[in-house]
Amino acid sequence: MTSQDIQLAAQMLRDAGTHSQFIQPLREQFSTLDADSAYAIQRLNNELRMQAGHRRVGCKIGLTARSVQKQLGVDQPDFGVLFDDMSFGDGEPVPFHKLHQPKVEAEIAFVLGRDLDMTNPGHADVMHAVDYVLPAVEIVGSRIANWNIRFVDTVADNASSGAFILGTTPRKLSEIDLRLCGMLIERKGEPVSVGAGAACLGNPVNAVVWLARTMARLGTPLRAGDLVLSGALGPMVPVNAGDIFNVRINGLGNVRAEFETSSKEGASQ
Repeated sequence: MTSQDIQLAAQMLRDAGTHSQFIQPLREQFSTLDADSAYAIQRLNNELRMQAGHRRVGCKIGLTARSVQKQLGVDQPDFGVLFDDMSFGDGEPVPFHKLHQPKVEAEIAFVLGRDLDMTNPGHADVMHAVDYVLPAVEIVGSRIANWNIRFVDTVADNASSGAFILGTTPRKLSEIDLRLCGMLIERKGEPVSVGAGAACLGNPVNAVVWLARTMARLGTPLRAGDLVLSGALGPMVPVNAGDIFNVRINGLGNVRAEFETSSKEGASQ
């Protein structure tokens, strides 16, 4: 893609997010869109967010389920950037009108206590750098109409980022086996998604290692204090205004996601 095309695609995504008028897939509008161009679009919009005063707080990892990778025709995850205004508290009402075709995923959040700025960080490096882990809900969103996405669409759209909610029960890695952590999402008491840590690249630590290596290779290594959302532990669930979700992850605790019943102009459909 040309620089002009990248700027145009980035503007289209920003406009879609501002007005909740979702767009047709970028892959259908830009025939030369590839992974490198998609990440360039993502970087441009994220740089503009930081110029507007928002603070980067970490990264999210997407496409960690092998079945989803196969569906989108890729053999690796993707990543997006998390910002301060995406964060909501456990049980804090989330304004529905600010979301974009939202869906929820249960995830394990990692908070780093040390930099991962070495060349090709490995599993021992990552485990040594993790300060603690938390149960989390990621609220994914798409500026692409009807979630009609492929790899390049979601990458350009900041890995379909929306918002996130962190639990308040930090645990040390030594206290739990992340691969065997069972997960349950309930909507108003009814089970809607089940899974386990093994659904995330075999173990959520594997996903964080992939991200740490990717970011080090790009010259933007993960740093102490960074938050990493490591990927879904089970199927995502569509969200309606007024929904309440309770997420339980064995060994990590609970986290609750509540959504306002707002019908303000600009609400996602």
